[in-house]
Amino acid sequence: MDKKIPEPVLSNDHQEVTKDLHRHFNFTLGRFDTDDIRGYMLTAMALTVRDRLMERWRITKAHEQGDKIRKVYYLSLEFLLGRSLGNAILNLNMQDSVRQALADFGCTLEDIEMEEKDAGLGNGGLGRLAACFMDSCASLGLPVIGYGIRYEYGMFQQSFQQGRQIEQPDHWLIAGNPWEIERNNHTRRVKFYGRSEPFTNDKGKLCMRWVDTQDVLAVPYDMPIPGYKNNKVNTLRLWKAAATEEFNLQEFNEGDYADAVAQKNLAEEITMVLYPNDSSENGKELRLRQQYFLASASLQDVIEDWIKDNGDNFEAFAQYNCFQLNDTHPTLAVAELMRLLMDEHELDWDKAWGITTETMAYTNHTLLPEALEKWSVELLGELLPRILEIVYEINARFLALVAHRWPGDVDRQRRMSIIEEGTIPQVRMAYLGIVGSFSVNGVAALHSKLLTTGLFKDFYELWPEKFNNKTNGVTPRRWLAHCNRGLGDIVTEAIGPGWKTDLAEIEKIRPFADDPEFRARWLEVKRKNKEALRARVIRKCNVEFDLDSIFDVQVKRIHEYKRQLLNILHVIHLYDRITRGDVAGIVPRSVLLGGKAAPGYALAKLIIKLANNVSQVVNSDVLVAKYLRLAFLPNYRVKSMEVICPGTDLSEQISTAGKEASGTGNMKFMMNGALTIGTYDGANIEILEAVGEENFFLFGLRVEDIADYRMQNQPNAIIEQDEDLQRVLRLIECGHFSMFEPGIFDPIIQSIRNPMDPWMVAADFRSYIDTQHIAAEAFTDKDRWARSSIINTAASGYFSSDRTIMDYANEIWKLKSCKL
Repeated sequence: MDKKIPEPVLSNDHQEVTKDLHRHFNFTLGRFDTDDIRGYMLTAMALTVRDRLMERWRITKAHEQGDKIRKVYYLSLEFLLGRSLGNAILNLNMQDSVRQALADFGCTLEDIEMEEKDAGLGNGGLGRLAACFMDSCASLGLPVIGYGIRYEYGMFQQSFQQGRQIEQPDHWLIAGNPWEIERNNHTRRVKFYGRSEPFTNDKGKLCMRWVDTQDVLAVPYDMPIPGYKNNKVNTLRLWKAAATEEFNLQEFNEGDYADAVAQKNLAEEITMVLYPNDSSENGKELRLRQQYFLASASLQDVIEDWIKDNGDNFEAFAQYNCFQLNDTHPTLAVAELMRLLMDEHELDWDKAWGITTETMAYTNHTLLPEALEKWSVELLGELLPRILEIVYEINARFLALVAHRWPGDVDRQRRMSIIEEGTIPQVRMAYLGIVGSFSVNGVAALHSKLLTTGLFKDFYELWPEKFNNKTNGVTPRRWLAHCNRGLGDIVTEAIGPGWKTDLAEIEKIRPFADDPEFRARWLEVKRKNKEALRARVIRKCNVEFDLDSIFDVQVKRIHEYKRQLLNILHVIHLYDRITRGDVAGIVPRSVLLGGKAAPGYALAKLIIKLANNVSQVVNSDVLVAKYLRLAFLPNYRVKSMEVICPGTDLSEQISTAGKEASGTGNMKFMMNGALTIGTYDGANIEILEAVGEENFFLFGLRVEDIADYRMQNQPNAIIEQDEDLQRVLRLIECGHFSMFEPGIFDPIIQSIRNPMDPWMVAADFRSYIDTQHIAAEAFTDKDRWARSSIINTAASGYFSSDRTIMDYANEIWKLKSCKL
């Protein structure tokens, strides 16, 4: 229900912004000099903008507390926000006044923006998606609160040493975070270890309690999430772990310094590093502690807020609250909500289970079985004994339901059990999420179909009504209006600014694809964007791209299923042709790779090494330089992508069909006018349908072909019949790219030649090479390419996170906008 509220008091006028900027620079920060001011100017400007966010934030909270409204809580281990200043200035419509205020100090907004560190709260698409969703929720006026972890260190800073990935700490908070507000008064206590015991309460009811625990404090830090020009500011609450006592003073006084602070260190390590390497038992335990810490602190927070207005009456709790679990990581929330309702508030099982299954909704983001987390019963029982008891009870009751539905089908019971029996019994967290939720959604049409016909087929047969699709999207404010201002400006000139809040309107530029003058302006903006990308590649990689070449880009997490290897094989193929003098039809190409490999993922790190070695050979050959360049951008992150996607001509989305759940990089690139070369996988399928086959370069096996193909896959036979592939592999095998490290790339060769290769590299090589040639030929026709580029942007309306969030709001959350 809309209601009138006072307008914000602080003005966005140039004079007022300048006055506040001076005040924060001189008094809040105590700066009196004019040397090296950019870092301080960033903080002063952030505080100036935050002042304006703060009053809107306060008004938003007052508005939502004034009425009894339904709210959604978005639980995610990642929120890859990137930089906040530019986004906040855009959403508050302060660009002109900020630029004028900064000019008084001899600074530009671009200079100051570059000083801001990316928030180290995520490592890839999952976290960036969560950030886009938060932006859309605020822009649509939806009462959604994000819950995450305030990691002290981000993913890691990536650099290269002799081509190998080197990981260094990403201490993104070292200079503080001007956007966060500490809320000590909302600190929660999270339990670990200990044991559970029965007791009889004062009403004579048998209850359970968790005792002898090692507790950790969860301290909340709130970050404002502003909506676009609507005065709405939502909240992202991030939890920091702290010890219940700073240290043991008696032990310290007795000289046992290490033991005195051990408990403090044990507590604080929970939120020290994003997604620790879980190749060791210690790493696994720490990740499990992170997941439970997030779930428990967040649920306690919501319940405490409920109790303030409703006491211990939970009858209407499900009517006004909904939890969206972003992937499998937060699914312990199912068991934790049961614990809180039963143990802390003494509801019986049926009432607690009814509330849990009416409030929990689970989003699955992967088709890779190995990515569906499992925790050993032993570890879960040691760390979270009460939670394990509840999981066993949930499973027992669930299997009784399965047995009733399919009498005597013991195999089905075994397949569907939350507890996977075996030498080391495991808890299947995705299954817990499905059983405890009222909604289970995939994130692209094909992905959702494959979930119901493959990975979760048994559950779909039991509960078809639970399953649905919500194709991902990205925010057009960040990924077009902000990062590609030149393109955004000419779109606005042509069709007006409405596309920024309703991306479906961007379809109106499609007719301009036939306007020669508009196409010329489009290419002019694209060239300027390519100049910016070229400058970054020179600065970061010392590789000089040819502006007239096709900028061919693949930036994403390094993983075998994403097939950066296939891309590298194509580069080697072109290199081989050029060095042999076979240059007929070769179009100059500048290939950019970027992405991080997980520290424990040896083959992914070897693929990075191969890419860098190939780059060194290709770029040092003067005969090749005319036609081909290759660069691997170190430390790829959101800040990098804001320069990369506007300057890209050809977007590489080449995952093995059936392995990429959705992808969001593909959407960012097409929104910025890049054409896609890709497989029939994830959201590529919907992009292809939106832009048309003539504006998309499709290659490779399809999902329905791969299952049959895998049974007879013979990579060596494929290699024998393909002279180009033979040449490529021979160059790697003979050590041409590893002259002083013989045999280093043998594991990669073996993976390609392996008949059990799940990624189908050899199988898709020929189709990929031929399609790359078609794409290169298309690029030579500048007029045709410009037309296709415009159509890609025009077709991007469906891929707005605003549309995705409205689907969630209408079909899952049943949530109404609370506009100010």
